[in-house]
Amino acid sequence: MKWIIPDVIKIYEALGTIADGRIEVDGDSAKVYSSSGGKFYTITYDGSKNAIMSNDNAAYWRGYLGYPAITFLLKTGKIDYDPRYADMLKGIAWKDINVKFKNDFDKTVVYVREMLSKNGTDMNGFDSEVERIRARLKELDLDMLGPRAKPPAGY
Repeated sequence: MKWIIPDVIKIYEALGTIADGRIEVDGDSAKVYSSSGGKFYTITYDGSKNAIMSNDNAAYWRGYLGYPAITFLLKTGKIDYDPRYADMLKGIAWKDINVKFKNDFDKTVVYVREMLSKNGTDMNGFDSEVERIRARLKELDLDMLGPRAKPPAGY
């Protein structure tokens, strides 16, 4: 089965995860820690099968690439990225924002974009970078590596 390409919010979260240093890569696997630090997700990648698996909520419940898998692809160079844009998303408490907006990711995007804009982010450049990453995800056309794995519990 193929992964569904996520909305841009998951790319935002992945870039922020890299800036926060919340990923530990070990070869073709990794641990990605949540923004609250209360749990971690496990990612496994097999380049020979063009497949990846992550046990995050988006992957398990919705069948789309969640931020942990995207973080792995960025961090390991499977998809290149401009670290300037990752740094702009450093320190964001994603879980708290998502809870605040009752997991309405459109509202989360608006909130984060307003915050970036107030901090002087070149939004045209930012949007171009996010769309370039999203296009690369589509090009990779990744398969699911095994059955979907249940996410960890916790905040």
